[in-house]
Amino acid sequence: QVQLVESGGGLVQAGGSLRLSCAASGRTFGTMGWFRQAPGKEREFVAAIWKSGGNTYYADSVKGRFTISRDNGKNSVYLQMNSLKPEDTAVYYCAADRDTSLYSMVQFDSLYDYWGQGTQVTVSS
Repeated sequence: QVQLVESGGGLVQAGGSLRLSCAASGRTFGTMGWFRQAPGKEREFVAAIWKSGGNTYYADSVKGRFTISRDNGKNSVYLQMNSLKPEDTAVYYCAADRDTSLYSMVQFDSLYDYWGQGTQVTVSS
């Protein structure tokens, strides 16, 4: 059974940092990504990392502040979030592709076959 379990969310003041983790199990994965959904808004892409870990891609809104990484030995992906802003407040979801190598689609949620349950990140001003 495939599972993605996020952790590390919480409440932080603007300018602070959080590190999200996603522990995956049940199989190995290709591209892995993070998405987020704020109240009343559609889910949006945050960051993605290729299977090898050698390539990453970020939404413009988080570029330079967030860093995605992965540890294939632990079947895990991480999101280091620095210089957090109130507009980063959202539920953050981990997502995994079964290994299609469709790298041109990493920012689209339709690429991903598996999703976690989400972890809440709240940034106070």
